[in-house]
Amino acid sequence: MLATLLVDLGLRKGKTNHVLMPYCNGLYLLADWFRQLWAESLGKRESLDGETVYAGFTPIKALGTTDQHSQVQLYREGPNDKVFGLVKVEDFGEQDFNIPTGLGVEAIKYLEGKSMAGLLNAELRATEYALVESLRPNFTLTFPRVDAHHVGEFIMLWEIVTAYAGLMLNIDAYDQPAVETGKQATFGLMGREGYGEWKTKVDEALAETDWRM
Repeated sequence: MLATLLVDLGLRKGKTNHVLMPYCNGLYLLADWFRQLWAESLGKRESLDGETVYAGFTPIKALGTTDQHSQVQLYREGPNDKVFGLVKVEDFGEQDFNIPTGLGVEAIKYLEGKSMAGLLNAELRATEYALVESLRPNFTLTFPRVDAHHVGEFIMLWEIVTAYAGLMLNIDAYDQPAVETGKQATFGLMGREGYGEWKTKVDEALAETDWRM
């Protein structure tokens, strides 16, 4: 279902930028992992039929609540070309704490004694509402808690979603030919035996010219 949603919104509705936004610092690196998986697997020039298709979607990582303030302005009022995946944690365990009481600041008195997890999830809910109010498509994935089991479920989910998305796009989601070019060029530039032709290719392609602005 998630693969169908993302591919359909990307192809039919022009939502080609896919944001993953965990509301948990401990899950931030999973957004990096998602970014590599989604870009490397789906960004392909050719279809399985050999046609030039330039398939793929641009993955973007964000972190709640930090990027709620630095990026949501763009997300709500900028180009409507994105799908947003919010990641919620229900139980932060020992990482959670209550906001101290008796701080003496009237403006934040209403927060005293409440849990930081409750505040984070309220901000997530508020962001979800703000996106809906702006007609920006979004979904929420929920971790009951952050542990190896649920991180593993998240990884398996996205691997399956990516495989199905590749099928729907009619591309090979399991190779990375564009990445290999950079690797081989690096081997040539660093003098690895058998890759001398790549240094020549790089030098010829990037030769200086007399062109100026």
